[in-house]
Amino acid sequence: MKNIDTAFRHVRGFTILVIIGCVSISGFAIYKSLSLISQMQARIYILANGKALEAYAAERKDNIPVEARDHVKTFHQYFFTLDPDDKVIKANITRALYLADESAKRVYDNLKENDFYAGLISGNINQTIRIDSVAVDISEYPYHFRCYGTQSIIRPTSITIRSLTTEGALRNVSRSDHNPHGFLIERWNTIENHDLKTENRR
Repeated sequence: MKNIDTAFRHVRGFTILVIIGCVSISGFAIYKSLSLISQMQARIYILANGKALEAYAAERKDNIPVEARDHVKTFHQYFFTLDPDDKVIKANITRALYLADESAKRVYDNLKENDFYAGLISGNINQTIRIDSVAVDISEYPYHFRCYGTQSIIRPTSITIRSLTTEGALRNVSRSDHNPHGFLIERWNTIENHDLKTENRR
């Protein structure tokens, strides 16, 4: 009877250890499986020109500085890239005004009243902009930004290079086809805009 009792305790102890081991292994396997599924769901593949490109999903907070800088850059490129064509001007300005509030609309209205756009068309003038840098402060909401760019004003006889510095704030809004970054520029104004040089065209 003593041997039977000892053997039973040994079997019971061994069985408990096996059960604990099985539960531990099962729990670890479930955890790793869920972790792997989560990683796979954050990874997508994009087919472009017959090639599969891997992309990763990320939280918005991880990309705020990048998206904010690109939003500001996109707005300035639309607002300041102008050709001597009324339809092109309207199309670019319309795209730009989706990205900003009435402060940008007010600047556009003032330029229009002063016949700025009519002058571009009648004078066959092209205007382009190169964004040199965008500084965004995300430590306080709404996010303050300052944009530094260089404008090129191309006339039939000359090219004028101008320095441009603007500032404003970024407010979160819903994403849409017209506003994919989900930001709205507000209190936008020009700090500096002066000629750097003028070159004659040959």
